[in-house]
Amino acid sequence: MDHWHYLFLLIACLALTAPLEFFGPGVYRRPRLLLGAVLPVALFIIWDLLAIAANIWDFNPAYLIGVRLPGGMPLEELLFFAVIPLCGLLTFTAVEHLLGRRRGARARAETSG
Repeated sequence: MDHWHYLFLLIACLALTAPLEFFGPGVYRRPRLLLGAVLPVALFIIWDLLAIAANIWDFNPAYLIGVRLPGGMPLEELLFFAVIPLCGLLTFTAVEHLLGRRRGARARAETSG
């Protein structure tokens, strides 16, 4: 069961942040915003591939499902570069919206009171 740890962690991150899509304007409904968050982080795939090729680092196969992409990168590592920025963006967007609503309610209360 250990070989599923990395993938389960990514799935858990997605599952925990998925409901945040419904707070505010969302992320999946704004593809330019989504791509703007994921694409710059995806450039680190090159860094990862270079580090793997140079034997600077590797991944413990005990925690991987065993699918390696060309260049030796585990599938989970590739997914990491999409999942983590997505989860961060979902969280940021939801918090930004909720704090904005809170500030707006406070401003309305101050002007009416």
